[in-house]
Amino acid sequence: MQLIFKLSDNFVNQYRNREPQFGFNGLGLLTYYRTYSRLKEDGENEQWFETIRRVVEGCYSLQKEYILNNHLGWNDHKAQDSAQEMYDRMFKMKFLPPGRMLWALGTPLIHEKKVGQALFNCAFVSTEKLGQSLDKALMPFAFMMDMSMVGVGVGFDVAGAQQLIVHNPEKAEDTYEIPDTREGWVESLKRLLASYFSFHFNGQPATTVRFNYSKIRPAGELIKGFGGISSGPAPLENLHEQIRKVLDKENNKYISITAIADIMNMIGQCVVAGNVRRTAQIALGNVYNEEYRKLKDYKWDNSVGEYTGSRANRAAYGWASNNSVLVDDKTDFTEVAQQTAKNGEPGFIFMDNIRSYSRMCDPVDHKDIKAKGTNPCGEQSLESYELCCLVETFPSKADSKADYLRTLKFAYLVGKTATLASTTWHQTNRVQKRNRRIGTSVTGVTNFIEKYSLDKLKGWLEEGYNEIQKWDEIYSAWLCVPRSIKTTSVKPSGTVSLLAGVNPGCHFPEFEYYIRRVRIAKTTRFLPELVAAGLDIEEDIMDPSSMVISFPVKCEGRSLKEVSIWEQVSLASFLQTYWSDNQVSCTVTFTPDEADQIAPILDFFKYKLKSISFLPKLEAGAYAQMPYEAISKAQYEEMIENLSPMTFLNTDEDVLQEKFCTNDSCVI
Repeated sequence: MQLIFKLSDNFVNQYRNREPQFGFNGLGLLTYYRTYSRLKEDGENEQWFETIRRVVEGCYSLQKEYILNNHLGWNDHKAQDSAQEMYDRMFKMKFLPPGRMLWALGTPLIHEKKVGQALFNCAFVSTEKLGQSLDKALMPFAFMMDMSMVGVGVGFDVAGAQQLIVHNPEKAEDTYEIPDTREGWVESLKRLLASYFSFHFNGQPATTVRFNYSKIRPAGELIKGFGGISSGPAPLENLHEQIRKVLDKENNKYISITAIADIMNMIGQCVVAGNVRRTAQIALGNVYNEEYRKLKDYKWDNSVGEYTGSRANRAAYGWASNNSVLVDDKTDFTEVAQQTAKNGEPGFIFMDNIRSYSRMCDPVDHKDIKAKGTNPCGEQSLESYELCCLVETFPSKADSKADYLRTLKFAYLVGKTATLASTTWHQTNRVQKRNRRIGTSVTGVTNFIEKYSLDKLKGWLEEGYNEIQKWDEIYSAWLCVPRSIKTTSVKPSGTVSLLAGVNPGCHFPEFEYYIRRVRIAKTTRFLPELVAAGLDIEEDIMDPSSMVISFPVKCEGRSLKEVSIWEQVSLASFLQTYWSDNQVSCTVTFTPDEADQIAPILDFFKYKLKSISFLPKLEAGAYAQMPYEAISKAQYEEMIENLSPMTFLNTDEDVLQEKFCTNDSCVI
């Protein structure tokens, strides 16, 4: 595939032999090769300088195509200068696009197939119009499945409950032969739901729909385009059967909160089992609704070897979403905070603040008055069917404030460019092209505070925010598009922060010195490289087909054991005040002794936050081969002594796409 914008070969060749500074003693390098280094036409994996070339050329190709199609006048010389500076800053990891862009930009998926949603991290869809028409009843569920299958995490609400009456279809059957495509799977879902929903709108009994799965590729075959191995039709068959059981129980009743959540969660379960591998959902509901609050009323009981609780039947798929409640400054947090203290759910979304404010230090502007919810990690306010693109900047890696402000220009531009791409959903395109929402994020926040100070961070953030507004005015005028409704956020980060070697988002590290364990398949071609590098490698006790790799990690600054629940929330509030006009994604870790502080904290910060979640601190050694394990400085130094550089020069296997914004609070 030939892109319409190309960087100078002479320029790119300067970087061919430069060593990228991946973080965490090889963990960042491994993350890159297993997640973003795509196979080239010659059968070898990309090197870092090639991945960055593909991404930058893809970015400027989107700009050039848009400018030329609208006859706005393209300047190749200026574009080349700009693209080269973007390349340099991205190569040095002063900022990085979202992982999904690292994976998809510059590929046929975006530039030929025009599946623009593959550039975006997350989305939100509301069910509030479920009762208005059959089409509006089907669309939220179809959107969830379609977006999940291209790796977009999706938030949803249960506002459509009690809006339509479910009717079982008649016994006469209609058969649909499902094509082996994403669109075919989504269409099968729509037909099944329509057989239960259509009577409510037209008064005519629907026929029972049956499915022919024979065209779906068998288990074990490669999935081209999105990576992974086919699991065959079984996950889809299971989804259909599960939904029938849910809706059969709703016969002649208004659809319930539980049924809406069940169907959405079952879609997530299907997508995971169908080897998109991971998905992310957040469910939003009323803080005072008992049915909603009890959706996860189940827990594992070792004594009987099964889940118990009033909603134990939901354990098979309820994990697919993190559940949060919609609250405001009049909410009584006493009861719901006690529920959160048990296992970290629900989280809290302050929709009044979201709709009223940009940054919390600025006057009320009601820019987001149409916002209906958030993305799964809670850092982006979104209208229904809206998507978000989150670009990460690393202030702790900047040479100076001036250097960081310059980096923000290019980080912003990547996000703005993503809004030029169209998706396959007209509902999404309408809101995207009106709002042009982006999320320029700061990550490694605690690294910066440790290196400099909170006061210096405040200055950088305030100047940085104004810098982004300046460039949004300039580039919106150049592109002849609306100014972005909002421009900044703090994402939780995950794999991208591993590349750069900084703490994720605004979070403090678990420990100062620790082992970070990663699971990889035994068949992975670069396993010998890891062995040769001297890493500790052992059999996965849970999965005989996998190995567990242990990386020694040293983090800058104070660890969670030195930081109180109040300080963590205060930092989130600080960032919501001086940087993020969208939201701040912050998962606050608390000890058992701090559990009774959740309600007072929510009451105190309700005028300053837009979203917040909590997670009980897991006891050390709670189970074998935990992802994080504290070690001493001496142990760390001993492990480091045994390490040698990793190269991965002989890899020749394609990566699985980056699925969405990854962090421990929203990854499934």
